[in-house]
Amino acid sequence: MTTRESLEQFLSECQQTIDYARAHLIEGSRFEHYDDVGYTNAQLELERRYNELMKMYQSANAQQREQLHRMRLQLQSLQNEMTLLDH
Repeated sequence: MTTRESLEQFLSECQQTIDYARAHLIEGSRFEHYDDVGYTNAQLELERRYNELMKMYQSANAQQREQLHRMRLQLQSLQNEMTLLDH
């Protein structure tokens, strides 16, 4: 079972990754090829967090799974936006 503290820490890290990636998405939509390396790194970080989330999901209880599910939707949505952006 995942501890409450580790889950809260992980969700906080996910939110930081989302904020970082969203900033790159906004910049990418404004300036197309402004920072390709940063944009790609943001995408890779989102993918890494998603993979960590799926591992944590396996040991979570029902309430924790609900929190992880909501975070997964946020990560996937941002991944899709970044993939579809003509960058």
